[in-house]
Amino acid sequence: MGNRPLLAACLILVSLLGTLYAFQQFGRRGMFREEESPLLQPADAGEKTEWAFARLRYPSSGRSGRGGGYFGYRSSWATDAPKADRQFVQGVRRLTRLHTRSVEQVVDLDSDEIFNWPWIYAVEVGHWGLTDAHCAKLREYLLRGGFLMADDFHGTYEWEVFMAGMRRVFPDRPVVEIENSDAIFHVLYDLDQRFQVPGIGPLSWGSTYEQDGVEPRWRGIYDDKGHILVAICHNMDLGDAWEWADHPRYPERYASLAYRIGVNYIIYAMTH
Repeated sequence: MGNRPLLAACLILVSLLGTLYAFQQFGRRGMFREEESPLLQPADAGEKTEWAFARLRYPSSGRSGRGGGYFGYRSSWATDAPKADRQFVQGVRRLTRLHTRSVEQVVDLDSDEIFNWPWIYAVEVGHWGLTDAHCAKLREYLLRGGFLMADDFHGTYEWEVFMAGMRRVFPDRPVVEIENSDAIFHVLYDLDQRFQVPGIGPLSWGSTYEQDGVEPRWRGIYDDKGHILVAICHNMDLGDAWEWADHPRYPERYASLAYRIGVNYIIYAMTH
């Protein structure tokens, strides 16, 4: 009888340690997979809303340049998910009047589901390996009014990998620098004063850039009417800023700009 309180205390401790370990494993950057780490869903997860955070799932190319599958080469499409998605969504709810779903939507190019989502976010596109069918589907989606936001890829090599896919999507449309006067920088917030938004990794060694991606670039692909179809955030990591916005060691100025850019891109996509 006398050992029962001690046994109960030990069981509680083991349970708490197990929960902490699971949380730490779940929180590792870039390691999330729906199939391996299912999330507890909020009560309103299935709510029908005006907008939802749609994340593009694509096969990774790997360093060889050949298709690596959806779970090859670090599962690049899932980097920062789902914490970045859900924390950003809370910002959208607070900063806009959009009726917004609390959880993200993972979207594949192997079906027509992409046409249900007006705004798509693609992360680490310097590692994607789109098939010809994927390129054709993405082109159709964009020409029918969809919007793609590309983020978190750095330097010359990753730019070339991204462009290898994008040239097959739009062989007839150039990638250009987005001018400061463009509506996308003023639709809600005035973003004339922009700067590089770093990932938490570079900050830990006193830098704001990765590889040779020293200069942040805001680029785009336009349609025939002058509307942006693809907004490209190169040499920056907005997803990391969303993910670590609640961390006391991640500077507020970077997180705030990342939220403002993301919100502007959504409002632009929904109104242009």
